[in-house]
Amino acid sequence: MAPTVAVVGGGISGLAACYHLTRGPHPPKVSELGLAGAVLPVPGDHPASRNRFLYVAGALHKLPSGLGALLRPVPPFSRALLWSGLRDLLAPAGTEPDESIHAFALRRFGREVADIAVDSVCRGVFAGDCRALSVRSCFPLLFRAERRRRSVLLGLALGSGERRGGGGGDPHTRGVESGLSRRARAERWSQWSLRGGMETLPEALAEFLRERGVELRCHQRLRSLRRRHDGRWELTLADGTVRADHVVSALPAAALAEALPAEAAALAQELRRIPAVSVAVVNLQYEGVALPVTGFGHLVPSSEDGSLLGIVYDSVAFPQHNGAAAASLRLTVMLGGAWFEQSFGDPAAAAPELLLHRAQAAVREQLGLEPAPTRSIVRVHQACIPQYTLGHWQRTERIDRFLAEHRLPLSLIGASYSGVSVNDCIASAKVAVERLLGPQR
Repeated sequence: MAPTVAVVGGGISGLAACYHLTRGPHPPKVSELGLAGAVLPVPGDHPASRNRFLYVAGALHKLPSGLGALLRPVPPFSRALLWSGLRDLLAPAGTEPDESIHAFALRRFGREVADIAVDSVCRGVFAGDCRALSVRSCFPLLFRAERRRRSVLLGLALGSGERRGGGGGDPHTRGVESGLSRRARAERWSQWSLRGGMETLPEALAEFLRERGVELRCHQRLRSLRRRHDGRWELTLADGTVRADHVVSALPAAALAEALPAEAAALAQELRRIPAVSVAVVNLQYEGVALPVTGFGHLVPSSEDGSLLGIVYDSVAFPQHNGAAAASLRLTVMLGGAWFEQSFGDPAAAAPELLLHRAQAAVREQLGLEPAPTRSIVRVHQACIPQYTLGHWQRTERIDRFLAEHRLPLSLIGASYSGVSVNDCIASAKVAVERLLGPQR
């Protein structure tokens, strides 16, 4: 009899794990979900790909690009970025096993790059404070580039030194890439969405799984997880119990910690040490107004305004989502993150009116849009983005070691461990399933 696998956590990580388990060793096919024709790409030459902004000292500044930005000062930077590049080429390599992102950027590129650019990027990606986040865990490519070549820029330019492409590799894995993926690389997509919005991806995955007999139990919180005398897991849910030979957990680390049995107390302790921050997402729709600039959006460094992470210009990248009001303008304002409590108090009790007022004020002050929005949606996502703080790599190593030493049939996937993006979450699910079933071919 085939072993039973229970996947807990119904976000994109858990659904992706179920999908790969259902397909077994066979590679995924976009066409199976019926979404290939619904993809909305943003190619590399699109304004939303080329133009990204920072809001510094009360003004919007386009992020520097091209040779001109290297040779002459471009606001908000007071010096040409060439000097930051030279600093990186001449600075000695770091020797510490881990370092905050801010300390790393300061040492390699100088204070302005660290305080303005890197600070803003960390707020945009992690909603976090670059002075607390780990460069080794958040940006492993940059960390390895410095350790390998002594310079970040040289390390990125020269790569790992390992041969790529060509005729090598497993013949079963060559040619797996789909036509859609090849198109994305050729057109240098910076982002993509779906005609019905990104929610159509989990909806399509759920339908795919139901059609293949996968039992989905939605809105059933995992109350406890324990090992039976026969080595199988027993999962206690709100409406009963489930038994499984292996468990794939896509739950946030802290949520899994609360469900583990007493004999896994050491594992639960490590999981609780992975913090997460809350973010308020305010969607605004305007009529009869225009942006002062065209691009993806803008980020705000913490020195400018801790409460406001940035504003995404949704209508620039995806005008198809404007609906019947084709001339409308849609924006997404991101608030809080690592600064949520000090700016708005307890995320569970934050008043939507306060958040909406702050978002409208930001749009008015930073984009010059005076009218009130015609539509608005306010959502607070509590503890939604894990924070890879200093020593995160050691925590994940201890977690992996505990699982191996105790031979626990438990796989951990999702944003808590090795990447917070949607792509990272899907990739972690695929890797976990391949460890269970073997590589796809």
